[in-house]
Formats: sequence, structure tokens, C-alpha cells
Amino acid sequence: MDRFEALQIFVVVADQRGFAPAARRLKLSPSVVTRGIAALEARLGTRLLQRTTRSVKLTDAGARFLDQARSILAAVEAAEGSAKTEATVPSGRFTLSAPRVFGRVHVAPVMHAFLAKYPGVTGELSLSDRIVNLVEEGVDAAVRIARLEDSSQVSRLVGTTRRVVVASPEYLLRRKLPRRLEDLAKQDTIHVNAVHSSHDWSFVQSGQERRVSIHPKFLTNSWDAALGHAEGGGGLVQVLAYQAVEAIRAGRLRIVLSDFEPRPLPIQIVYPTSRLLSAKVRAFVELVASSCDWRFLEL
Repeated sequence: MDRFEALQIFVVVADQRGFAPAARRLKLSPSVVTRGIAALEARLGTRLLQRTTRSVKLTDAGARFLDQARSILAAVEAAEGSAKTEATVPSGRFTLSAPRVFGRVHVAPVMHAFLAKYPGVTGELSLSDRIVNLVEEGVDAAVRIARLEDSSQVSRLVGTTRRVVVASPEYLLRRKLPRRLEDLAKQDTIHVNAVHSSHDWSFVQSGQERRVSIHPKFLTNSWDAALGHAEGGGGLVQVLAYQAVEAIRAGRLRIVLSDFEPRPLPIQIVYPTSRLLSAKVRAFVELVASSCDWRFLEL
């Protein structure tokens, strides 16, 4: 019998002033109640109850201990109630990780709406293009634009995006429109090395993945700088569609080599399987699913 159960038995015996009525109240056998009190007294090294043939009375030590036992049980009950409330009502600190550009443009507005809807939550949005370790870094959930390979995580699909090559209409008027992957060698290219240092782009040709090495005319670690340079006529750049969707729909950039695009990437919210899905994560995922259109396929 654990200490918590022994405390519960002691308090009920004291309230009921007897082992038999306490056993009935707790729905335990009288022998279990007796053993519980005996174990508690043995552990404390003092007698808590004075037994007579007609009743059970508290000793002086028992009377003092009863107040402490009530406080302990009340604190445990309050803690359990708080935990149960947190499991159903979002509250406390919510830490979310997301890619830099996608996080700034698409995730930050959702976080704003989330915090407005649930005032009991304190939010932290960490923007980084690296894959963070959720457990080690204390992150509740992360928005990932990739296919998951880590079996220690579970995910909710919330969108899809393409990987596209774009250039400005002005650039394409000056230069020959690329129609084959081999044409990239004759083009001005813009490369972002925010995550990977290799200068190659991913494509699919005849059903097979193909990586094409490029020789950048402009190299940067900023997607915004790369897209700005492309809009200004600086050349071709390969980006995820969500990064250039506004410029594409406005006509400032055009998609080329669409026949060679890699298969679309899922946009997912992931969290560790080692944790119960908290009300905070559940509510944020549902808010994204109900209010966000993160499908970047039809451009």
C-alpha cells in the first residue's frame, strides 16, 4: 500500500471514528483498513489512533497529523484538478517551432489568433530552418515542411507545397526560356544556402530523382533577398511555392521547368509520441485545420 492510500484511509477512519464504517465508506475490507493504519503508524513510529471496544479516538500525535494529512490530500486533489483542466482547457506555456519564412508569413498570424482565443496560454514562436529536437529543446510542437522519417514523432497533415523554379518576366524576355534541365547551365541562377551548402537543385526526370549542380550568379542565406533579386530580373531561383506565392499570383514571377518538379512536400505539425497530446497542441492544430489554407499546389 502506498503512502497516499494510507493517508486516505487514516483520514476516513478518523472521520468515521471506526475501522468498520471507514471500510464501508472506502469499499475496502476491514483487514485492508487495519493493515493500512498499522503500516502508517509503523512508518511514522508513533500511535495515531487509540482503539477501544466501542470506538476509535485520535491520540495527540494523531490529531496533529490529521491536519497535515488533510492538507496533503487537498494539495494532491488540487494538483490533479489543475492537470485535468489543463488537459481539456489550453493553458500554460506553448512553444512552437517553424521555418523562418513560413513561420513569419503564415504561422505567426495563427499564433496571434491562438493567444487571443486562449488568454490562459503564453506563447513562444521559434523560427529556424534547422530541425529542432522537440524533447531535448522543450518544444511542444513544430511545423515541418518535409517527409517525416523520425518514428518518435507523430504528425497532422495541414497543407502541401511545391518546389518550383521561378524568374521574373523581364528576365525571361532577355534570356532564352529554359525548357530542359541542361538549359540551366546557360542561365543566371540564384541560390539560397540557408540550410545546405551544396549548390544543386532537386528535380524529377523520367520518374527518377535528379540533382543538378548550378553555378550561382548570386548566393545568399536569405530567401527574401533571393526572391527580391529574382523579381528584379537577376535570374532563376528554386524555392518552395509558399515563399513566392504572392509574387507568382501577382505576375512578378513566373514558374519554369514545371515538368521536372519534385513531388510536393507535406506541411505537417509534429509532436513527440512520448507525450500525451495536450490541450494546447490539440487546440492549435484544430485552429490551423479550420482557419488556414496551406495548400500551395494551384498557383
